[in-house]
Amino acid sequence: MSVAGVRNSPTHFAQQLFAGLPGRYDHLAQVLSFGQDARWRREMIDHVVGSEPRRILDVATGPAGVALQLAERTSASIVGIDVSAEMLGRGRRNVRDAGRQDRIAFVLGQGERLPFPDASFDALTFTYLLRYVADPSSTIAELARVVRPGGSMASLEFAVPTNRFWHSWWWLYTRVVLPVAGAGLGGRAWFDVGRFLGPSISQLYRRFPVEDAVDAWKAAGLADVGTRRMSLGGGLVMWGRRETDAPAKELLP
Repeated sequence: MSVAGVRNSPTHFAQQLFAGLPGRYDHLAQVLSFGQDARWRREMIDHVVGSEPRRILDVATGPAGVALQLAERTSASIVGIDVSAEMLGRGRRNVRDAGRQDRIAFVLGQGERLPFPDASFDALTFTYLLRYVADPSSTIAELARVVRPGGSMASLEFAVPTNRFWHSWWWLYTRVVLPVAGAGLGGRAWFDVGRFLGPSISQLYRRFPVEDAVDAWKAAGLADVGTRRMSLGGGLVMWGRRETDAPAKELLP
């Protein structure tokens, strides 16, 4: 697996990459992030629950970890969308086990081309998505399109520490420790993910720095855009509010 595979066919690549992961995804994500993934998700969710949304879209929902937290912290109806049928299958089981079938529904589809009308959600979250799309700016515009004016959008992505000391340790962890730990805890599928993860994060920020991401959110019609680097720079949470007087740019065909 390679970063080039993402650029050439990002949706197909993501489907292949995650096909073998659903059964232990949330547990291993916690272990391999030293328990930081849950903190990052809570921070992201904090930025959408305050407005008391009635309808939320969770993009790249995976096995529904974020969707379930949204159901716990709001009274909203939630739609989770993902390109991986295997992940959605695990998500449905997790939602059924939690007794949330009445609150959470699932759709198989791409974040780059959402099958929803304009302004159809009060809030939107997306998690670890931008490394798997060909054009992050256009994807952000498409996500913003389905958020109503005044609604909230928030995201979580892995990030690259900017401090030289912590960057060195991050590089060692993502290039050496992560693949070995993944193989030991989850087998070949998690070894492949561990080997791919570090280079893919670095590549994203070389082609799409945080400053460009902020500009893309603003260009998509989002105001009050904020960012927070977490866990010594290993995670990045972003948030914003859909402007009431400026429609988001639609994704061009």
